[in-house]
Amino acid sequence: MLRYWTAGESHGKTLLALIDGFPAGVTIDPEPINVELRRRQGGYGRGGRQRIETDAVNILAGVWKGVTLGSPLALEVPNRDTKLERMEDLSRPRPGHGDLAGAMKYLGSIRGVLERASARETAVRVAAGAVARQLLAEFGITAFGYVVELGGEPIEPVDVPMQELRRIRDESAVYGLDPDRDDAIKALIDAAGKDGDTLGGIVEVRVDGLPFGLGTHAQWDRKLDGRLAQAVMAVQAIKGVEIGLGFEAARRRGSQVHDPIQYDESQRHSPNLGFVRPTNNAGGLEAGMTNGQPLVIRAAKKPISTLARPLESINLDTKEREAASYERSDICAVPAASVIIENVVAFEVACALVDKFGGDSLTEMKARYELYLDMAREM
Repeated sequence: MLRYWTAGESHGKTLLALIDGFPAGVTIDPEPINVELRRRQGGYGRGGRQRIETDAVNILAGVWKGVTLGSPLALEVPNRDTKLERMEDLSRPRPGHGDLAGAMKYLGSIRGVLERASARETAVRVAAGAVARQLLAEFGITAFGYVVELGGEPIEPVDVPMQELRRIRDESAVYGLDPDRDDAIKALIDAAGKDGDTLGGIVEVRVDGLPFGLGTHAQWDRKLDGRLAQAVMAVQAIKGVEIGLGFEAARRRGSQVHDPIQYDESQRHSPNLGFVRPTNNAGGLEAGMTNGQPLVIRAAKKPISTLARPLESINLDTKEREAASYERSDICAVPAASVIIENVVAFEVACALVDKFGGDSLTEMKARYELYLDMAREM
């Protein structure tokens, strides 16, 4: 089983991820991890914290001469804004944040909750996902995340090849796939900032190169769609997840939803084994298993809870009505969310890959992968 845990507070000394079950023999390059960390810090609408931090990963354990050992991997992303011990508690919980619920749950301080509930923690989740992507790359599997809606405004991808879409995404200030929409979306973010408000949006991740059969129908907690939904919903501020058509599938007839099955002999040696679909409304998953088509998953991110013009709240000391507390924050972190979700999804796909093909070593996994494809082609 491949899995990971994280530790650390927003303004503490460091953030940590411990990855267990990662196969031996995978060459780990820190630079692609740092690229993802830099992308997470970017995007139009971010706040002052991103000018303080310069995120980079330290690989503390689990590798020898840059190659994984099969033992736990320890990743560190240090904080530069390390002022936790000097910070005061809050007395006025912010609506939409974990302040009130957490303080009541632990019978303690708001500070003790918000420091861990902060999306700053996602830096090491991105690092863990970026490590997992180096395993996926050994099998030709790629993940690609982007913004499809921001502040209620859609950003439809332009119709160009995937390589061109990646270039467009990487050059976009909002991580969208239509350069003509960037200025309008930036103006929307600016307007929200002037109003002391925040914006949410929808991000999408596409995973290509997947073989049949990652995940299973056999038990509810091992279905890949369920595992993906949990992993994505566990990202801070995510309030909804869709796979393929998602909720739109409920509004159509079955003949307009389900993807016809065709066969193309020229693709017999591809991971899809020659089985192709004219549509991909299922988003690459049927009955909890990958079906050889690209995985497509979307996540809805709510606006950030910390508002420069705070909403009504209660002073926990006096129980009197007051405006909620305010701490330095972003106007919009939807572009960053696309990076986080991309890497969270990549890690969960890697978990399913290890589950199916074994996880002791990359050599063993590749042998089992090729054997499986050979056997499936003979069916």
